[in-house]
Amino acid sequence: METDSRYRFDPADHDFVRLRGRLSPGARLQAMLDTREWVVGAIRTRVRRRYPDLSPEEINLKVLEELERAERRQP
Repeated sequence: METDSRYRFDPADHDFVRLRGRLSPGARLQAMLDTREWVVGAIRTRVRRRYPDLSPEEINLKVLEELERAERRQP
């Protein structure tokens, strides 16, 4: 199966987009912040499992490194 090298994202879930569109701007922002908190927590948990001997401060630095690396990969 050949894929287009320009393809980066899954197709939009139109029902999800429609539901989010009905939210107030503040509710949309809160949903975005909640999602970011969940993602950062998942990264932190993965880093903690991978490096169980690190201090909380060192784990936070590794989380920040991963977030910065992800931001650099954005188009």
